[in-house]
Amino acid sequence: MTEPSRLAHQHLFAVVLCGGSGTRLWPLSRLEYPKQFVSIAGDQSLLEMTLARARLLAPDKRLLCVAGEMHRFLTQDTLDAMGVDAKLLLEPAPRNTAPALGCAALWALSVDRDAVLTCLPADHHIADGEAFARVVGEAVPAAEAGWWMTLGVTPDHASTAYGYIAAGAALGDGLAGNQVQRFIEKPDHETATQLIADGHLWNAGIFVVRADKLLEALARYAPAVVDACKAAMASLAADGRFLRMDGQAISASPAISIDYAVLENHDRIGVLPFAGSWSDVGSWNAVAEVAAVPSPDDGRGNRGEGDIRFVDCHNTYLYSPGRLTVALGLDDLVVIDTPDALLVARKDRAEAVRGIVDALKGEGREEAQGHRRVKRPWGSFESIDRGERFQVKRITVKPGASLSLQYHHHRAEHWIVVNGTAQVTCNDSVFTLSANESTYIPCGAVHRLENPGEDLLELIEVQSGSYLGEDDMVRLEDTYGRLPDEAIRNDARAHKADAGDEPAAVKRAKGPR
Repeated sequence: MTEPSRLAHQHLFAVVLCGGSGTRLWPLSRLEYPKQFVSIAGDQSLLEMTLARARLLAPDKRLLCVAGEMHRFLTQDTLDAMGVDAKLLLEPAPRNTAPALGCAALWALSVDRDAVLTCLPADHHIADGEAFARVVGEAVPAAEAGWWMTLGVTPDHASTAYGYIAAGAALGDGLAGNQVQRFIEKPDHETATQLIADGHLWNAGIFVVRADKLLEALARYAPAVVDACKAAMASLAADGRFLRMDGQAISASPAISIDYAVLENHDRIGVLPFAGSWSDVGSWNAVAEVAAVPSPDDGRGNRGEGDIRFVDCHNTYLYSPGRLTVALGLDDLVVIDTPDALLVARKDRAEAVRGIVDALKGEGREEAQGHRRVKRPWGSFESIDRGERFQVKRITVKPGASLSLQYHHHRAEHWIVVNGTAQVTCNDSVFTLSANESTYIPCGAVHRLENPGEDLLELIEVQSGSYLGEDDMVRLEDTYGRLPDEAIRNDARAHKADAGDEPAAVKRAKGPR
């Protein structure tokens, strides 16, 4: 894939921050599949849009994604789909943006001692990427001169969801931008209206800074953060595209945002206005504002996505891509329909969704964190039906991909191939299945599923047994470096105590491991 032309400086690095749980957009965005990976406003995900902007600023070799271990394969899949050859710096545990950017700065300086970072959250929506890239380019000279440059969005309404920036005198010395007088926390509506009247800007959380100046500021205001970053990056290990830092070292860092750690204390911060359309897509109301598909009928403020119909509705957002959904007589609502959860909320309560997710987590509800369709590095699986002692899944395996060599203590599986070719390992047997053929995997059998063909492998899996959780799995070999998987291995030890000794086939399989 041909890279876009760059509009900024030769020393500029683009750092894409891919963390975040996305709970404010539940039930579409969840912990295991947060909003940056979801197509919310059109066909592209927010991460794809961010990467497209990043490639206007820097070549792939100076593009770094900082992602959590949980989302490493989702991020990799996005990069592969776009043909972006960027590096992926993995965070063993979330520590917020200050440690993430400290580690990113250390990596960039190892590549270019004059590195300048532009820091891009992966979950923002910006309609005009070219205009955004031009503003970033204008900020680079001031950053090279030692200023910590932020982008301030020109507001189009009095938002209480964003912080604000008060701009002061010009930077001078021929540099574009103004000094930041102060940052204002999220205000009430009356205060927000006055701030806009006074010419204040939204704080977008996007900035441009020299990598060495970022580390100097961290050392001055948050020394424990920079010490942990240096210790974590001292033993950085390359694992293909992944860059793995020392997990124990970075865990010693305080979990703090770059705003609290540095920006609210620093004395050399500048701001450049960005007049384009911008949103952090932080609520369903924000999604409604950037929705790509307006209502096809009445022009009464209704918007949505999917196979939807509005009848006598006003100012309502409807998301229902999976089935025909008709809204009748609704005013000022958001309706979000997913296969396993439905959200209906007044628009003025949309910001309270996060609290609902916390309550669902406290109840142990699976819907709080995961979808019925689960992404894996080899493909995906989707739960179709479930009862007390059975579960039906639809499984897809990418060409050339394979699941781990594994066994289960408490369930047996039936596999029925729908499309493509499956290579099956079951204990000592290895055989091939084509469409309309099936096989049975007994409880305790060591097995593996592979796709040796060039087409997507699709199959239906019927599980039966006394326990059907995903943690009833013992991985013996894995192509994707998921060994050891402590959560699975610890649970498997508990199940093993109930199930007796390991199957004989397991003992044989452990030989060449």
